[in-house]
Amino acid sequence: MTYKEYLLELKKYSPYDFSEYSDNSIQRRLQKVLDEYKMTLEELRERTINDNLFVEQLVNDITVNTTDFFRDADIWLEYVETVLNKLSARQQIKIWHAGSSTGKEVYSNLILLDELGILKKTQVFATDINQQVLKEATQGTYRYSNNIKSIETYIKILEANKDNSSIKSINLEKHFNINIANDQLKVNNKYLSLPIFKKHDLVQGAIPFEEKFDIIFCRNVLIYFNTSLQTRILKIFHDHLNTSGVLILGNHEGLTGFFKTRFNRLGSFFVKSNSFHFKY
Repeated sequence: MTYKEYLLELKKYSPYDFSEYSDNSIQRRLQKVLDEYKMTLEELRERTINDNLFVEQLVNDITVNTTDFFRDADIWLEYVETVLNKLSARQQIKIWHAGSSTGKEVYSNLILLDELGILKKTQVFATDINQQVLKEATQGTYRYSNNIKSIETYIKILEANKDNSSIKSINLEKHFNINIANDQLKVNNKYLSLPIFKKHDLVQGAIPFEEKFDIIFCRNVLIYFNTSLQTRILKIFHDHLNTSGVLILGNHEGLTGFFKTRFNRLGSFFVKSNSFHFKY
């Protein structure tokens, strides 16, 4: 049995379809699973058919859940000045984090919205294929030692650019409950009930809400898909963005084919090309 044959079996016997993921990426991750469980592909197939709980764990092992608070700190600085400040005049702002993982990106966003005084008029939706990371996201509790460096890096960048930034600095105690003795960093309780977290597979199925969005985040997800699947996902994003809505991809991701003509570049971001300018 080949990797591709196994993925077709996984698609047949489960709700999950990884058949259009990048060949190198999915093969590498499946091989890691085989090594860890000491299985052959044939044995993996049998376990997949007969054990639903194992399939959920398999999805957790296959999917990439790398995220961080204020990951790529310069991008967040640009996001505040280029995107949020321009949208702040709107009566309501709707944001979707697709592939939200453990929620650190979502909470980073909520902190900035709060600092700018526009949190109350913002609705934030977040989705991921992985139920385990969504559970962690709803709890908003992380290891202090694993996360404090990325937060402090962003604060340093803010303070270095305070003359040109709408946010001068961030008070950690305002946004986090910190327990160094227990190595715990917990986002403030007022943020926990704000995002609507839902399980969703970008590869198949309608998104689990009828909203249109002003901003869609999907960072470092498309790189794991082949070109055909990337195009289908970009269509979903285009269709669910409001006029002049902003799409935020990862640093090493871009638009493919037809959709290069349907978005305009705004610094590091992409604006739905109904107009070159934001409309209020």
